[in-house]
Amino acid sequence: MNSTSGNSIKNKKSCKIAAQSFGPVHNLEEFLQPDWWRRIFNSMYLKTDADVVEDESITGIELDMFTTLMNLSSEDVILDLACGQGRHSLELARRGFKNIYGLDRSHYLVNKAKQICFNEGLSVSFKEGDARKLPYPVDHFDVVMILGNSFGYFESIDDDIQVLNEVLRVLKPHGKFLMDVADGNFLKTNFNPRSWEWMDKNHFVCRERSLSSDNDRMISREVISHTKKGVIVDQFYAERLYSRDKLTEILENAGFRNIRIHDNYTTNSSRNQDLGMMEQRIILSAEVVKDWSPLKKEHAGLTRVVVLLGDPSKTDIVKPDTLFDEDDYITIEELKTALGSLKNYKFTYLDNHDMLINNLIKLRPEIDIVLNLCDEGFNNNPRSELHIPSLLEILNIPYSGSNPQCLAYCYDKSLIRGIAKEMDIPVADALYINPVDNVIELNIEFPVIAKPNFGDSSFGITQKSVAYTVEELNDAIVKTRMRFGYDKPILVEEFLTGKDLSLGIIGNPPESYTILPIIEEDYSQLPEGLPRICGYEAKWLQDSAYFKLLRSIKADLDIETEKKIVSWSLNMTERLECRDYVRFDWRLDENGSPKLLEINPNPGWCWDGHLAKMASLKGFTYATMLQEILIATEQRVGEHLVSNRVKEHTTVSLHTDF
Repeated sequence: MNSTSGNSIKNKKSCKIAAQSFGPVHNLEEFLQPDWWRRIFNSMYLKTDADVVEDESITGIELDMFTTLMNLSSEDVILDLACGQGRHSLELARRGFKNIYGLDRSHYLVNKAKQICFNEGLSVSFKEGDARKLPYPVDHFDVVMILGNSFGYFESIDDDIQVLNEVLRVLKPHGKFLMDVADGNFLKTNFNPRSWEWMDKNHFVCRERSLSSDNDRMISREVISHTKKGVIVDQFYAERLYSRDKLTEILENAGFRNIRIHDNYTTNSSRNQDLGMMEQRIILSAEVVKDWSPLKKEHAGLTRVVVLLGDPSKTDIVKPDTLFDEDDYITIEELKTALGSLKNYKFTYLDNHDMLINNLIKLRPEIDIVLNLCDEGFNNNPRSELHIPSLLEILNIPYSGSNPQCLAYCYDKSLIRGIAKEMDIPVADALYINPVDNVIELNIEFPVIAKPNFGDSSFGITQKSVAYTVEELNDAIVKTRMRFGYDKPILVEEFLTGKDLSLGIIGNPPESYTILPIIEEDYSQLPEGLPRICGYEAKWLQDSAYFKLLRSIKADLDIETEKKIVSWSLNMTERLECRDYVRFDWRLDENGSPKLLEINPNPGWCWDGHLAKMASLKGFTYATMLQEILIATEQRVGEHLVSNRVKEHTTVSLHTDF
């Protein structure tokens, strides 16, 4: 060790623990996860149920029947709820229906639907979201359909009832509802407790089934095997078994009228081996009898948005010269141009932090929402980023982005690591170094990277932060302490050598959200010897090789790795209450396994930033990306937004010295 630091570092190896696997199971219900539906609907689902859900002739027969029963018109505004890969929505579009929407919880299936829609040049609006909180306005649809046995997945019947309440809300007066659901009474007496069938020439599935302890749900297990690779999936799922009488009862209680049970529908498939829950289904239709919502008319007009920005008159320690420069002003102009192109919004900009409180109080009666783009923090202090939403909450002004608690959590890298590990989400091995620590026992193999535990924007992370020896690590720690102060903790983390990845989410899981394409940093043009990191130099120093040569490209990942990254990111989004938009930084280890590095709530919004790059791969312009963030905010604060329009605004008196 370099004697100037007084630190002592020892190196140890870490061990790995093997993953758990299932064998014989005597009680299926004990292995069922309450949120099983988050994970099961993927490429394997399309294989196990392909004999029905991927058979175009079956879809065509079903739509012939449904369009006749419901007397559908090509002009009807139709929601295909729990649409899966969009087989019914897409077929309706092929038949000339013009106003089709599809919503499903599965990221994989919605992306597949969007790809088919794009390839065929069809017009269907697909969204990811939760059926219990629909991202659509009141009185919006002529018809809502829940088809293909996509009802009754939740653990509590109260959640199913909430789905029906949402359907009632978004349907227009005299709108129509169609449901296609498993015949519960038939399945209780006719289910096959064990079966197996070939899915294709390489895959077969073995199934076990049993009734739940209360006899209200069918619990199923699927073990999917490959002829050469062996078992590849072992999963459990469940569905509530509704009788005709029970369906009628819950629909009547929800407010539906003219409920009709049509003839049972028996599925025929090409494999015709084990139809399971799809074998016999109940076809039910109903009508909404209600008045138009009085809020519909009140919500018309421009949405008044105040945009909060950093203060260009104050120093900003993150910026190279600690001042706003020409590039910052160009970025702000790009923002104003993009927002100015959006219809239905009126924007006001605030960037004077000395007058911020007074100006917000003055403008409060004219504010519908605040677009909080002040990621610099109050007075351009990054540790005071949470003060802006705190102030807005005190003033009772709805705003975009995450709340103060979420921002505080995510500012602490070590804290995020602990939360992730608690949720069985893999993170890079790391060591937390307290300010007073001079003797350090390092349990991580080299190379490692030293970074400030607090902070964002890659502040303090440079090529010199990566260490391959004890001496280099000591030097990195000394420089970090000199730059940030000896009273700040440092995180020493294993330096992962695999792909450097970022994933963005716009929206609010589990209700409504969009997963942006994952990007990876392309280090192929960097000179030999430079560590492969996207640090401070890549983001801020225009003369550096990183800034000039580093670029972001669409990530090339296998389906399983992408599924893990998306699933874990969604879980962390919900756990931390990240709102409206968020970015996750991941990196693969030498074996290709993803590990979480950081979470960025209220991530960089600039036109050439990572979020905008991901959005462009999704087909969004910069203006569209900003609009999607605004829409997500409006949906989340919708009730507050409407009441703000119709009530008399009260004046808030707040003593200040400004």
